[in-house]
This record gives sequence, C-alpha cells and structure tokens, in this order.
Amino acid sequence: MDAELRAFMMSFNKLADLAEEFGQKPNGAQLAPVLEKHLKVSPSSLPLITEAFGSHRLADANIVLDRIAGSDPSAKIVGIAGQQRYHADLADLLMPENHMGIVGEPSYASLAVGPDQQRRFLTLGIHLFHYHSSPLAVLIRKANPEYGKPEAALEILSPDEQVTDAFLKEFRNGLRTSSIFKGQVISFKGNEYQESNAGVAFHRREPFPREQLVLPDGLRERIEEQVLGVGTHRDVLTALGAHLKRGVLLYGPPGTGKTHTVRYLASAAEDHTVILLNGDSLAYISQAAAMARALQPSIVVLEDCDLIAEDRSFSHGPQPLLFEVLDTMDGLEPDADVTFLLTTNRVDSLERALVQRPGRIDLAVEIPRPDLEGRIALLELYAAKLKPSSDTVQQLAHLVDGTTASFTRELVRRSILNAAVANQAPGDAHLLEAAAELMGDAATLTRNFLGGTNDPDLDEPEEFSEDASFGWFPGVAGSYEAPSGFGQDPEAEQDGGSKGL
Repeated sequence: MDAELRAFMMSFNKLADLAEEFGQKPNGAQLAPVLEKHLKVSPSSLPLITEAFGSHRLADANIVLDRIAGSDPSAKIVGIAGQQRYHADLADLLMPENHMGIVGEPSYASLAVGPDQQRRFLTLGIHLFHYHSSPLAVLIRKANPEYGKPEAALEILSPDEQVTDAFLKEFRNGLRTSSIFKGQVISFKGNEYQESNAGVAFHRREPFPREQLVLPDGLRERIEEQVLGVGTHRDVLTALGAHLKRGVLLYGPPGTGKTHTVRYLASAAEDHTVILLNGDSLAYISQAAAMARALQPSIVVLEDCDLIAEDRSFSHGPQPLLFEVLDTMDGLEPDADVTFLLTTNRVDSLERALVQRPGRIDLAVEIPRPDLEGRIALLELYAAKLKPSSDTVQQLAHLVDGTTASFTRELVRRSILNAAVANQAPGDAHLLEAAAELMGDAATLTRNFLGGTNDPDLDEPEEFSEDASFGWFPGVAGSYEAPSGFGQDPEAEQDGGSKGL
C-alpha cells in the first residue's frame, strides 16, 4: 500500500469514527449545564473570546493560567469527552442539538521544561474559577494542526466584558514577563503539518573552558565584549541614545572554529537565553526574535546564514526568507539586549544589504586558519591524553601548515585508531604517521573535507577535480543572468522588495 492510499484510508477511518460518534446518543453529563451553573447564565448567550498563542508557549500558558485560577480556592478543571473535542470550538461543544459537549476527563501531556526535565500540563480542559468576583470559564487547548487548530489557544466565556479584558491583560503580561525558556539554550524544530507551528527543543549548557577556544590573540576578547559585555553598559547606552541591539558576524573557512566560538559564548552567557537557528529552522527567525525580545538578555544564533542570505545577483530573484531576516533585525527595538550572532563560510556571497547597512552588523570578525602558535595549542589540547613530546608537537605543527582546528581533531582521532588497529598504545609515532597520511597527495579530497589547505573561496579551480573542494562548482554563479535592478542601491532594492511581503 503506497503512502497516498494509506493516508486516504486513515482519513476515511477517522471520518467513519466521527460519523459513528456523532450518531450516538450522549453517554455522560452535558457540558452546557455545568458551565451554566458556574456562569449563572446560559453559555450559548455569551460571546466566545479566543486568545491564540504559539504552540511552544503551551507550558508557559498553563503556568500563568494556573496561577491566575489558583487565586480562587473553589476553582476546578472540567474535561471534555469525545473525538470532536479536538476540532470543535467551545461554542460548538455547547450547542444542545448536536450533543457534542459531554463532560469527561481533562487531557494532559508531559512537556519538557528544561534539558531532561518534564512536567505534566493540561492540553485540553476548562478552568472554572472566579476572577475579580466574577465567574470565568477558560478552555485551554494545545495546537492540533491536523484538526484545523494551527495554534494553541484559550477560549473564554464570561458574563462581564471588563473582567474578561482584565484577565486577558494579566494573562498576556504573564506570557511576556516569564517563561520556562528564559535563561535556557533552545532551538526550534518544525511541525510535520505546518511550517509556522514550531516546537522548541532544550539543550544542555555544556561547560566550555576558555582555554579550549583557540583563537588568535585578542580575538576572543573582541567577540566576548561585543556579545556579552555590551549589555553591562545598558544604562549608559540607552541614556545617551545609543542602540543596545547588535549584530556580530563570524566568518572564515569551514572548520576554523566558528561553531566552537558559538558554543563558548553559549556556555559563558549563563544568564542569557540562547536561541539556535540553522538549516530549515532559520525560517523561524520571527518567532525567535519575539522570544529573544521577551526573554532578554538573549542571543539569537543564525548558523550558516549564507544559505538564506546569498547575494541576490547569484540567484533568480529576491529570497523571502532573507527579507524576513532583515526585517526582523531592523524591527527589534534599539534598546533590546539582544545579539544576532551570525556565522558563514562564504562571506563574499552574503547579501550586501545584510552586511553593509548600519544596525544590522556591528562587528564582523574573521575566524582564520590557525597560525603556528595556534596549531601548537590545538595539538596540545586535542592530544593531551596522548602526552606527545614537545619536539613532536613542533614537528606536527609545521607539517600541517594551512589546516584547521577540525583537521587537527581528526588527526588525533586517526592516530588513536591506527594505534588500536596495531594493538599498541598511541604515541608520537602514531601522530606523525597520521599526519603524513592525511597530508599526502592520496588524501587531498579527505583533507579538504576536514578543512584542509584548499579554500574554494580563494583557489576557484577551473573544473571539478580531486583537488577541488567538494560541492564547489565554479562558473555556476556566472551562468545566471543578473536579475533586473542589479547594481542598484541594495537598501533601496531590499526595501522595495520587502513591501510586497
């Protein structure tokens, strides 16, 4: 059975189950009388107020709602029975003629609240409580895109409009000022039904000692001051009208330590919320920026941003995702303690509007291939357990000239593997053997994969060969006809394009 037929059969079975359920007489107490008893008025006569929020805020919404409802000692939670509860609004469930609203057990799910931490939260149920002495019925439901519910939501019934407004104001303020994500390292992940409905994954903030980040003298301090130090001068900057929001771009060949630098900053920024975006999750830049603003101080990491910010002269036209990134960076308030930390392997191909307009990138730093001192430090770091002699380290550092940190790590791993195959304890001889192997002509392509000496941005070979870096196709960019308007002012071009989005 192919995928399309299987999907059809599943949908047909679901439809049959619903038809059977709707055709049955209700088996249980009706929901409407329960709400009418609490609200002191027929619920069908009241307007239904809906407050939608991102699916990733369900735990936060539960915490805020529990706190508000918990101020009433007589508060209780009522569940709803039946499959229809997932796709029907509260108003539909209360219609007496279709017998859909039946009292049942509340639905709960275990949700992550941190790395390796779970808590039980309500995913579908109705809070009955008094707020400012007035009765409220507040249904909370998780997002169900497969049932036409792309976002999580509250559905509110109250006989007092002013009380409803006051409740919503307190609820929104609670979401704005507190969250399980504050101070965490998180990333967005897509939902299989709808791209805009992102989930959030927690990551452990792993310790990253400063000495494990091998960069040229002064480079780490420059990056650290811009990302972490600027926020300490918030009062002075804002008082004098200087912006606090900043953008930092780390660029350089693959394997030189850009991702390592991000990991170090995430570890050092213990009081910051760190939001990681890469690959497909770059599409969630708007959601990430909204969270960063609410949970500041924050760092939004956009790894390999050249994937979506490539110069438009290399493509067939404007990229909507690029405009979204630019608009998001521009739209955040200047006094927001938020850093946009971007990394790229191909800085020359970045969209000019991203790197040339003030207020988007405040500091661009090259993470270069390590020099001799850097290679010595990397060898001493990665081969520490092998205890190589000083002479061997010096010899290796000269032998692997032009390579990157990732290459050094693989060199050490290869030496350990060779020693294991030979049933020997790894030592200087195995390190030298692995270096000779990886630096030999037969390993050119392997060396390039590991961040070896060939740099496609510099060498630009005329045709693909064993000596060319994998994935580099010279001449491709030139094979495209420049789009209309190429050569105009990049800011004017971007602004004009973004208006149509």
